[in-house]
Amino acid sequence: MNGPLKRAALACLLMFGLLMINVNYLQAVRAEDLRADSRNTRNFYAQYEVERGRITAGDKVLAESVDTGDTKFRFQRRYPEGKIYAPITGFFAPESQRDIERTENRLLNGTSADLLIRRSIDLFTAKRSKGANVDLTINPRAQEAAYKALGASGKKGAVVAIEPKTGAILAMVSIPTYDPNPLSKPNKATVNEAYKKLDKDEDKPLVNRAIERTYPPGSTFKVVTMAAYLESDDSIGPETQVDAPQVLDLPNTTADLPNYGGAACGVGRVTLSFALEKSCNTPFGKIAMELGYDALKDQAAKFGIGGEPLSIPLPVAGSGIGPEEDLAALAQASIGQRSNQMTPLQMALIAAGIANNGVVMKPYLVNKIADAEGGEIETADPEELSTAMSEDNARKLQEMMINVVNKGTASAAQIPGVTVGGKTGTAETSRGQAPHAWFISFAPAEDPKVAVALIVESGSAGDDASGGHTAAPIAKSVMEAVLGR
Repeated sequence: MNGPLKRAALACLLMFGLLMINVNYLQAVRAEDLRADSRNTRNFYAQYEVERGRITAGDKVLAESVDTGDTKFRFQRRYPEGKIYAPITGFFAPESQRDIERTENRLLNGTSADLLIRRSIDLFTAKRSKGANVDLTINPRAQEAAYKALGASGKKGAVVAIEPKTGAILAMVSIPTYDPNPLSKPNKATVNEAYKKLDKDEDKPLVNRAIERTYPPGSTFKVVTMAAYLESDDSIGPETQVDAPQVLDLPNTTADLPNYGGAACGVGRVTLSFALEKSCNTPFGKIAMELGYDALKDQAAKFGIGGEPLSIPLPVAGSGIGPEEDLAALAQASIGQRSNQMTPLQMALIAAGIANNGVVMKPYLVNKIADAEGGEIETADPEELSTAMSEDNARKLQEMMINVVNKGTASAAQIPGVTVGGKTGTAETSRGQAPHAWFISFAPAEDPKVAVALIVESGSAGDDASGGHTAAPIAKSVMEAVLGR
């Protein structure tokens, strides 16, 4: 009898052990997957039992949970500003989240470990727990000015504004955009239908063009080539003379490099400031070939280009000048063409770094996080990303960019009583399409409060196909909004 009993006991012990392993596996290893499983209806309803925290920009509410009194779906998400802030807030859907709603989800829904004390107090006082509130760095006046000005162009594009001294993102607009409210209904079928319609839209309104898409930066990239040249020799300055042929002969190709529209650049030899003011191509192509690929790549890296992708905390697509090829390709990359690809955010960082005397600050979108009772959980601490160039050389480049606005291609960005620095850009795209219109800028130059980068996709046709005509006036509106003009 002892043998069968021992075998039965061993079998029970083994099954009990397997049961405990399975329980721990489900509760620890697979817990998150099971919680997120669309078939988990308990989880689905539970999401609407919690009052998610607000997303704000100062005093403006961008997202909030509204008590409907419904027993199944008590708290439903609402976006009062809808399309203007959708690329930033994203949406809270029955089975997914996007953008800030996603990156800060555990704080917004109250499950973050940072809210443990708050949850304990609520449990002790029998108070309903709420999610934390997330306040963004966005300046509503700048955001709304950018949305209005870019929207009025009738074109697709993006605008990014940054505070140069801190890296705080003051505006981030992407057009076309979408209304997040239909995507936050507690009805899966309704949400899926709305999402599929947006996803199939050829204009891609769900894509945040400011950070998720890269473009050839055109002549705005000439400030990086100029920075590399200034850093190569301290004796170089705005009045340094350089060769400026009407057409630059490129090695190993019949496709030589002309100036925009085939125009001459001065009388064949001009100052660096003049070359930037008139956005001549040939001097920059020649400079890049003299410096070499490594020098241009290293300078780009100092502005944050080509390194680890940024997180603001929204993920940012990587920018880069392209692989090393031949000197002809390098000349084209130096003026923002060939394989050179940048996000608008990256170009805003370049403008901000130059304005901030060569120091590039790490960009960020979350200003502070507080619990439902106002208790501070986290506050932004500005952090240096890199030193792109010396203070002396940054001031030389600032002077030249001020001349671009005062005497060159960016006169449309002038603000009475304010010293503005900028650089226009016209980036060629596919054959038969109008070029993209770019502009980067900063103001006031003496004490920079804002740096802006914007792109207008296929900006315009004919003589107006340039950043100076199409993009600069939009940047002016954003700068004026930040400066209270």
